[in-house]
Amino acid sequence: MPKIGYARVSSSSQDLNIQKAKLKTAGCEVIRSETVSGASRDDRSELATVLEFLREGDELVVHRLDRLGRSTRDVLNLVHELDAKGASLRVLEPEVTTAGDMGRMVITVLGMVADMELKFIRDRQRAGIDAAKDKGVYKGRRKSVDDDEIRRLANEGIAKAQIARDLGVSRMTVYRALADAET
Repeated sequence: MPKIGYARVSSSSQDLNIQKAKLKTAGCEVIRSETVSGASRDDRSELATVLEFLREGDELVVHRLDRLGRSTRDVLNLVHELDAKGASLRVLEPEVTTAGDMGRMVITVLGMVADMELKFIRDRQRAGIDAAKDKGVYKGRRKSVDDDEIRRLANEGIAKAQIARDLGVSRMTVYRALADAET
């Protein structure tokens, strides 16, 4: 049974080496890794690649369940996709596999815990931002594009959607910059 490892960290300041070492020790012949948030499956190209190439009898191995995803729905959908392919999921810490019925139940519970943990992280982040705003310290993220540049392009007759694409910002950013100019 081929073992394919998947490692993930949320930011470039985190280290993948511990996860990779654990996966190698667990017997993974192939290890795919990426640096991306686990809040959803969007933009997780390495995970998509792993899922595409898994075959019947293969085993997807992760260090911890939260490396696979932080959403209970995403984790359960992944387990369902693996089942449909005849593959299984193995989590190293705590040791659990979907190869049996008890493992599926444990994965469901662990997925719910990961989901709750993500909610707690967001709640703590929100509380920190609110506290910083109360102290007058938090000003939000710095603008990536100057509003004057947006206005200049709009005055040249370029469509708002095209301005957004050209500058790599949302259309809402363009509309806000233009509305701020009117007030």
